[in-house]
Amino acid sequence: MQIFQRLSVRDVQFIRAEVDNHPEPYFILNTLRIIRCVDDARSEEVQYWKPEDGQPEKLGTYRYIHGLRIDASKVDHARIFRTWGWDIALILSEDLKQAIEAAGITGTRFVEV
Repeated sequence: MQIFQRLSVRDVQFIRAEVDNHPEPYFILNTLRIIRCVDDARSEEVQYWKPEDGQPEKLGTYRYIHGLRIDASKVDHARIFRTWGWDIALILSEDLKQAIEAAGITGTRFVEV
């Protein structure tokens, strides 16, 4: 949480969480910004929900993305966000990634998109 404050990162919310047998404070990071920026053509594989999948509420939205690539021109100067239609991915700017790594925060895996 301190990294985000020090770097003046906006569009995030921290929700306090309790972890059994661990007295120190824990927080869940909730990203508030969503950007429509998935680059279908450059991503390795993109699948959409179809009528035959039997889930009409998801029709036309992303079902699967492998080798995700984003269109950086649509991101502007956002430093942390989720991609529209594929909220599995949490996208961070390079400076935020480096600050997290330098702080020794664990439980993350970074992949260039």
